[in-house]
Amino acid sequence: MRLGHGLWLAIGTLSIFPARVVRVDREVAGHAMALAPAVGLALGLVAGLPLLLPGPPLLLAALAVGLLAVLTRGLHLDGLADLADGLGSGKPAADALDIMKKSDIGPFGVMTLVLTLAIQVAAVADVGFAPFVTACVAGRLALTWACRAGVPAARPDGLGAMVAGTVRRPAVWLVTLVTLLGVAALALGVVFSNSEPVAWGVILLPLGLLAGLGAALLLLRHARRRLGGITGDVLGALVETATAAALVVYATAG
Repeated sequence: MRLGHGLWLAIGTLSIFPARVVRVDREVAGHAMALAPAVGLALGLVAGLPLLLPGPPLLLAALAVGLLAVLTRGLHLDGLADLADGLGSGKPAADALDIMKKSDIGPFGVMTLVLTLAIQVAAVADVGFAPFVTACVAGRLALTWACRAGVPAARPDGLGAMVAGTVRRPAVWLVTLVTLLGVAALALGVVFSNSEPVAWGVILLPLGLLAGLGAALLLLRHARRRLGGITGDVLGALVETATAAALVVYATAG
């Protein structure tokens, strides 16, 4: 039952899908962040549907990335822009956090959003459905790692404070293993359906996921050093960073 509460919270927090959230506390929040990759899978499968249609690849990629933004209420993109403004200001942690709380978007945020969306659309146009779905999963796996035990919150309130340190380390590794196995299964499906080389599917898809996670962890390390911990904006930025990095790997290696 507790895991079910966590799943509903994960769905309600990370997507626009209807979810009956009846309990919210740090224990449930930990379950939610551990289940975040499953929500990423659902988001990728739905948002990636335009990629299965006939049409210009660049247009279909833009539709898929745009649909993903709609399905997530644009919250992760907003977090990415806010974090870019906060870190780009070069100010001390308290001042940077105040900048991130403002509703407007500054020049650093605009530049980061435009560049990130351009990278995602261009990469998706080149890689197609399965890598796009995997990149969505990678983005949400970054949340599991960012909320692991030992990672503090930058503020005493807000989403970051609710989820910071809630996922136990054994759970982090278990979720990562299960996610990699799921991605490998997806890769095998691509191999058999498209007659791709086995090495392409079984190695490249998990490798891209790990690369996306690695990029997010580097950003997390920098955010912790500059801000003192995580916030909701930091979590959103990690999602977009991991997604974009995974797509770049697929586009350049595929």
